[in-house]
Amino acid sequence: MKQQLLFNHLTISQISERKIKKHASDHSLSDTIKIIESSIKNQYESPYASLYCSFDKNLIKTVKNLVEIKKKLQPTVLIVVGIGGSSLGTKAIQEAVLGRYYNASNPPIKIYFAQTVDADKTATIIHVMRSEFIKHNAVLIAVVTKSGTTTETIANFQVLLHLLKTEYPETYHEHVVVITDEGSVLWKLSEQEKFSLLKIPKLVGGRYSVFSAVGLFPLAMIGINIEKLHEGAQKALSTCLQKNILKNPAALSALFQHIHYKNNYTISDLFLFSLDLEGVGQWYRQLMGESIGKEIDVHGKRIMAGITPTVSLGSIDLHSVAQLYLGGPHDKITTFVTVHKTKTDIILPDNEPSLLPYLSGKSFSTIMNAIVDGTKAAYLKHNRPFCSLELPEKNEYYVAQLMQMKMLEMMYLGHLMEVNPFDQPNVELYKTETHRILSK
Repeated sequence: MKQQLLFNHLTISQISERKIKKHASDHSLSDTIKIIESSIKNQYESPYASLYCSFDKNLIKTVKNLVEIKKKLQPTVLIVVGIGGSSLGTKAIQEAVLGRYYNASNPPIKIYFAQTVDADKTATIIHVMRSEFIKHNAVLIAVVTKSGTTTETIANFQVLLHLLKTEYPETYHEHVVVITDEGSVLWKLSEQEKFSLLKIPKLVGGRYSVFSAVGLFPLAMIGINIEKLHEGAQKALSTCLQKNILKNPAALSALFQHIHYKNNYTISDLFLFSLDLEGVGQWYRQLMGESIGKEIDVHGKRIMAGITPTVSLGSIDLHSVAQLYLGGPHDKITTFVTVHKTKTDIILPDNEPSLLPYLSGKSFSTIMNAIVDGTKAAYLKHNRPFCSLELPEKNEYYVAQLMQMKMLEMMYLGHLMEVNPFDQPNVELYKTETHRILSK
């Protein structure tokens, strides 16, 4: 029987259930929950369009059909060309489910991400492609950009497409899949070039798009069970749309963050006790940064609001920033994320001399659990607010739950802060200036 995502609200600032309920009531959070729940019936025709993705059976069918076609090429390498929301969610799920060092395990299809115009990184991908061509292996490129005009993505695509044309002068179009808004400039070019096309629904923003074709196609290509992803997302929705605030983990987490934000806690640290979840942290950093870091509120008032998201890895960062977290200013809240059951475990020998006798015969999971408990105890003792999430396992079902919960949390937090959690007008500023400079 599938478990729900475990959520414990633990904070030494003594936020009582009564205060949580009052804060939710004062900000009419229950009304927002009702609006979001009803909006799913509108499918892709509301600002909450991304929440419908996990119910879209035609989406699964379309993606799986294209995967079947592309696998006939027998590709050994898949290159995802995209930046921000076009790649971070995909990378997060790949690493969480298959491991950070997935490519090192020599899988049937390796995956690489061309995310920015770092010449050294793109040169490495070019080298990978040429190496595959020498071995007469096929390479597949998935280009992901909602607008179809993202500078970094188009630059990488042009370079890699040139290589494809050199290797496959007659059939290069078969090795390209484009995922973009229907009708974008890239969409029209793809129709001319006969590239395979998958559309991103108009109202599904990049940072909320991982359960659309944006994430589903590349993940399905490397063996991720996309039906389980949608199943997990649906479970999170049923849990996180509950009217009872105290049983709604997304609402609880949003309230936890907002109550402390109102008390000048302006930094939110996602402390992940699994290296495979680092990508989830990078994805969440964008989700929070773009969703609630706003100059203007929903009333048109200039507020310059936001919570700064940071990511820490346990137990590595206990030896780099714990001094700051425990001894520095009281401006940070923490969400600890742990994994109940790891894929493997290692047990220390108990019949040999040890520098630390108390470690003899203990497993790595036992040691890590002690470190987590010790960390929480230190946070409590030093009056540092935190909450905890535990994943039962790192698989498609539970990772999807975590990510869908966090997306809903951000929608609730946007409501509490009275900002639009779906736009990112200030991101366009650097794009405009970049276009101006390059067009001179």
